[in-house]
Amino acid sequence: MNSFKQWCKKVTTNKWFDRAITLVILLNCFFIGVETYSNNATVALLQSIILGIFTIEIILRFIAADSVKSFFSGGWNIFDLSLVLISYIPENLFANGSAMMALRVLRVFRVLRLLRSAREIKLIISVLIKSLSALFYNVIFFFIFVYLFAIIGVNLFRLPSEQQMTAEQRVNYEKLQEIAPNAPSNSPDPFGTLDEAFFTLFRELTGEDWTDVRYNLVTASQLGLIKVSPTVITTYHVLWFILSAFLLLNLVVGAIVNNYQVVMEESKETPPDAEVDESNPN
Repeated sequence: MNSFKQWCKKVTTNKWFDRAITLVILLNCFFIGVETYSNNATVALLQSIILGIFTIEIILRFIAADSVKSFFSGGWNIFDLSLVLISYIPENLFANGSAMMALRVLRVFRVLRLLRSAREIKLIISVLIKSLSALFYNVIFFFIFVYLFAIIGVNLFRLPSEQQMTAEQRVNYEKLQEIAPNAPSNSPDPFGTLDEAFFTLFRELTGEDWTDVRYNLVTASQLGLIKVSPTVITTYHVLWFILSAFLLLNLVVGAIVNNYQVVMEESKETPPDAEVDESNPN
């Protein structure tokens, strides 16, 4: 038994074994894409063969592990095992269509096995995991400003509801729809509600038509639909874009870059053939 265990360990630590599994993962990804076009017996058979190869790989890694505890203490092992076990769940087990769809979506996550196929990719995953704690506080800091600007936007730029419009406002509102329609035309008032204001600020953060939102609000101001001057409208949007795109996002980038340097320094002390955070990617 010990000789077989040593053989399994020798096989699973061989670079050619990893390359072969990576090739199988690539084929699996390809056939997952093919299945979105058509389902036929050949593709299903090939996927079953690939699933069998993945199963054998998991068994070999389990036998090669020093102990059951050491195997399950490895985050990548649990990740791979979960994907394989999910693939064995038969679809006809569920009468509910949404449950079957969820199962298919989970099986598609086998594509993520590519994340462990190269040392460099594992380094990136390690950087992201190390950055989670810093990113959490950055997200809270970011959310505070989003919430602040969203509330200000709703109070300053919300258009009057059609039920509360005067006859003059209704005429001006129709002019606004003709001169400065929302893009797309079925989109609601960008600052009509707090949740819509959140989405508007996120849209402006990406640089998507944020100037159009500003121009539409300026037109609404000129028509008397909102009681805010164009200067205030311009200041609000330019200030938000500068703050979010150039300052808040850079905090996130800075946290990731800093942890990237830390992980790279740690990797220099790790042998080239060693797994990066294989025992515990968390």
